[in-house]
Amino acid sequence: MTSDTAGTLDEAYQRLHATGPEFDGFLSNHGPMVAEAMARRGRADGVQRWLDVYVRRLEEFPRGIGPIGAQWREALGDPHRVADWTTYFRAEVAGRPWREVLDTWWPRLLPGLVAAATHGVIRTGHAVEALLTDGQTPEHLTELAHGLAYWAARWQPVPGAETEPRPAAGRQPADLTAAAALAAVPRIADQSGGARERLPRLDGLAGWRTAVASAAIPAPPDQARAWLAALADEATTRYLEYGHGNAVMLVHSATAPTAVLRTLPALREDLWAPSTAAAWTAAAALTAIYAPAVPAPAAVLPEAPPGPLAAEEVFARAMDHGDEHVIKFADTAVDVHARTGRAAALAAAVRAADLVPRKTSD
Repeated sequence: MTSDTAGTLDEAYQRLHATGPEFDGFLSNHGPMVAEAMARRGRADGVQRWLDVYVRRLEEFPRGIGPIGAQWREALGDPHRVADWTTYFRAEVAGRPWREVLDTWWPRLLPGLVAAATHGVIRTGHAVEALLTDGQTPEHLTELAHGLAYWAARWQPVPGAETEPRPAAGRQPADLTAAAALAAVPRIADQSGGARERLPRLDGLAGWRTAVASAAIPAPPDQARAWLAALADEATTRYLEYGHGNAVMLVHSATAPTAVLRTLPALREDLWAPSTAAAWTAAAALTAIYAPAVPAPAAVLPEAPPGPLAAEEVFARAMDHGDEHVIKFADTAVDVHARTGRAAALAAAVRAADLVPRKTSD
């Protein structure tokens, strides 16, 4: 990012840190994530205009209850303590190098990565991306604190998957691809309600534990990173055919692994394989509770725009659409396309824009 772009992002963070991490009871505040994606994609000029519309939906930052101390585990997963967690993490990043804070808290939070339908880790991932790409500023550090705090306050393990998927032992990474792992995930029969209602149904889902445990995550850091990238790639392209099940929520099966993938360079390498395992469990859970069993007919699926500027066009379309999930998913799809050259990734972003209701400025 340029210094002007970085300044735009800092202004957006300042504006958004006065708002709470949720609104309307349980909806996650996507403002910081979208602002970071737009700034990084060279669209900083549109950030404040987008926020002018979005912030109307947001609520004031909540009040705290009491400080987080040595008994922090008691406050883990308590959404009423989000302000307390934010105060705690703001002090942490002010008093220690932010990478040290991340190395301490990332493994503590990993088992609850599905928190708030993965929005905690996604917000954290965008904050880390800004720090890695743009450098350290007070606003960037504060945003990391907000992301970690939201994750901690909404911390939630995946039912039926209390243990991490076993690491690969004596096997090649290609023995079980991310594509094969996702294809084997069963679906809950009752796909009604939100994540809080759906996730508990995994505990009684036939084949769920087997499907999660069957993913043999490679232990070597570089191989684990490659497996995680393949997971993000596959979850993105699968949205093209399965996004109609829940157009908004299924995008997180791709954006959550992407957030973890973007964070890996800031982590110790011994955390890469556990991070991949946790991202896999979360992506599998979201697939199980939001993806339909039957793909959409090929006749209704869009194609990616042609030409060398197809990725830029797809992201521009997402911005024009205005929905926060469409923008974030397009951001992920552009990454996948750059990594793999698969036109299906961009087509999936077009599909999301078709399926998710368009935002207006009213």
